[in-house]
Amino acid sequence: MPKTLGILGGLGPAASVYFYRLITEHTAALCDQDHIDIVLISSASIPDRSDFILKKSDRSPLPLMKEGVWKLANAGADLIAIPCNTAHYFFDELSRISPVPVLNIVRETVQLAKRAGIQRLGILATTGTIVSEAYQHACSGMGMEFRIPCEPSQQLLMDIIYHSIKTAKAPDLDAFCGIAAELRAGGCDAIVLGCTELSLLPQDPILESYRFIDSLQVLTYKAIVECGKKPCGFSELYTYIDKALV
Repeated sequence: MPKTLGILGGLGPAASVYFYRLITEHTAALCDQDHIDIVLISSASIPDRSDFILKKSDRSPLPLMKEGVWKLANAGADLIAIPCNTAHYFFDELSRISPVPVLNIVRETVQLAKRAGIQRLGILATTGTIVSEAYQHACSGMGMEFRIPCEPSQQLLMDIIYHSIKTAKAPDLDAFCGIAAELRAGGCDAIVLGCTELSLLPQDPILESYRFIDSLQVLTYKAIVECGKKPCGFSELYTYIDKALV
């Protein structure tokens, strides 16, 4: 029985729009009725997640995120996706109060890496996600090694996320690749785009030499399958989502 997907969006808005587009483009469909029924809330007013985690702000995002989860469930959502990695700092509390299942983008992404045979995973994410150690704990729980950027590189990555991508300005791809190269030099055999804003990086040949795992594509694939539809058009990497862990 097909399920209705609830999307708690606005974290940020552009990434949420892209997630909706990915869901539509990657669902095998011959007509409108073959697509997934979706309830979407764009709660752009939710306070910044990294600022709260890093104690730069005392405005917790949690109350408005809980409100969004309740609204989605009451509107008929059978499961909920949150296209924001940093928001998963609050996952346990949101999952506890939600009347319907909430997909975990971090857990699903690390499970994919494990299934794909990744030994050491590089993590590119907001400083809030890095400090929360969501990916680090998930990797350790799967018996995988991980690497994070050095502090100057992490600051540069935050500048790319907040002052380029979130403001619709062209990011410095050379600078971004320099950060990725640092992780690859540290022995990483894949690098996760652990911030959904990074999923919005332009498709450019300069990025093709890196083995990126896009967490937003992982969430897209998982959401389509959980809603009872067939995913299509993904690269071979993402088909490992369907494979059993060894």
